[in-house]
Amino acid sequence: MKGFTLVEMLVALFIFALIAAAGITVMRFAVDNQAVVRGRADRLGELQRTRAILKADLVQVTARRTRDQSGRARREAFYGGDVTNQPLLRFTRAGWDNPDAAPRASLQYVEYRLQEGRLERLAGAALDGGALGTAQVLVAGVRALDFRFLWRGQWIETLPGGPENPLPQAVRLDMDVDGIGAISQLFAVTVSPP
Repeated sequence: MKGFTLVEMLVALFIFALIAAAGITVMRFAVDNQAVVRGRADRLGELQRTRAILKADLVQVTARRTRDQSGRARREAFYGGDVTNQPLLRFTRAGWDNPDAAPRASLQYVEYRLQEGRLERLAGAALDGGALGTAQVLVAGVRALDFRFLWRGQWIETLPGGPENPLPQAVRLDMDVDGIGAISQLFAVTVSPP
């Protein structure tokens, strides 16, 4: 009978150890890569949801002015300011679904704010004088954010106030987001009747 020598067994074990180490390295790389891809996909999904929400709001804008919590009439129907002012956007939108037939209007007051690197959306349960609900975080990790408005054929930074001024034709959002980089999005503003 012929068997294996000790040297042959050691060589075989060494080769097996090399193959096992290579397999573990490949598996670890695949798992790490999967985590990175999942994180990136989650981040892109967050941006897609934000775009869908902004688009849904801006295609339902109405020229109805509202009153603040103290009862004073707001000067403009659509407010857009720079990032040093809060809120960044403020307007009334139509088309607020009411599947439960609750006693409320089909119009909704909406604000967008930048709070500690988070783009947030707040909506009021009542148009005039009502408190805003809980903030919905749309995107976290916002390093920079800028809204621009197409108004009377020109891109401007801040909309002029007053009831006589028309709503913007479009809104451009430029953001710098952690893990993604610079993003620019353009939204048409469709004015709905109040």
